[in-house]
Amino acid sequence: QLQLVESGGGLVQPGGSLRLSCAASGIMFSTYVMGWYRQAPGKQRDKVALITDGGSTVYTDSVKGRFTISRDNAKKTVYLQMNSLEVEDTAVYYCRLVTGGYVYWGQGTQVTVSS
Repeated sequence: QLQLVESGGGLVQPGGSLRLSCAASGIMFSTYVMGWYRQAPGKQRDKVALITDGGSTVYTDSVKGRFTISRDNAKKTVYLQMNSLEVEDTAVYYCRLVTGGYVYWGQGTQVTVSS
């Protein structure tokens, strides 16, 4: 069974940095798209960044220039480097993997940006 395990969330001051990781296990297909979504209290879950197995990336406008998504295919792990964090980035961040027509989600990791 495919599983996604996230890590790296926490509390950081505005302007600080965090790096999220998401390790996948049990993948049956060789191609898959991985990404990060986030959900703030009372709001819908929104896309943050996506990366294909070929390395193409997509970012939501609010994080362009501040966040970087990357992946290590050998480790089946996706990363989200978050710099210049803002209070508005506070949310639960979820890892998502799409493969073989199926969508899988991680359990979520809390990111809180506060002074």
